[in-house]
Amino acid sequence: MENVQSRKGIPSAAKRVFKGVIFEVWQWEQEMFNGTTQTFERIWRPSTVNVIATVGDKIVIEEQDQPDRLNNINLPSGRVENENDILGEAKRELLEETGYRSDDWSLFSKYGGTGRVIQEMHCFIARNCTKTEEPQLDPGEKIQTKLITFDELIALADEPRFWIAQEFINHLVHLQYNPRKKEEFRKLLFPN
Repeated sequence: MENVQSRKGIPSAAKRVFKGVIFEVWQWEQEMFNGTTQTFERIWRPSTVNVIATVGDKIVIEEQDQPDRLNNINLPSGRVENENDILGEAKRELLEETGYRSDDWSLFSKYGGTGRVIQEMHCFIARNCTKTEEPQLDPGEKIQTKLITFDELIALADEPRFWIAQEFINHLVHLQYNPRKKEEFRKLLFPN
């Protein structure tokens, strides 16, 4: 059984009161400023990974359907199964969903880990990807990969079907208004 020590962002005094397929609810008694106590709670879920994968001067995106959400656009992404190997999980998701591999990986950003819902989201860059096999999709996935330009990626910030962490969308919006940062991001994805 998982304990609170393995759940980042959950206080050590918390007790798990619910465990679902994805989510766990943790509660604890918290002393208030007037000396009374109240029950506090947080929801925890496994980390996720997103991959900004480049192929030549293009970026891999997915047009996908899932049983509860149709007609999405996303980066290769998924739920982490092994919290001790986040990079390995990103590599697995990219390969399973797209059939692409890369030997040039870097962590771009990490979001989350605080608030009422605790979920860490790791965003990796995988440069110079090559297609080595056909995708191995889960039964609940219909995914078509597509290659887009850098400017098309930036424009996804305004696309309602782009299903990704709000922090990443905020980053793309910021790039739309900051040419210097936009160029820095381009060079991060395409260093040569």
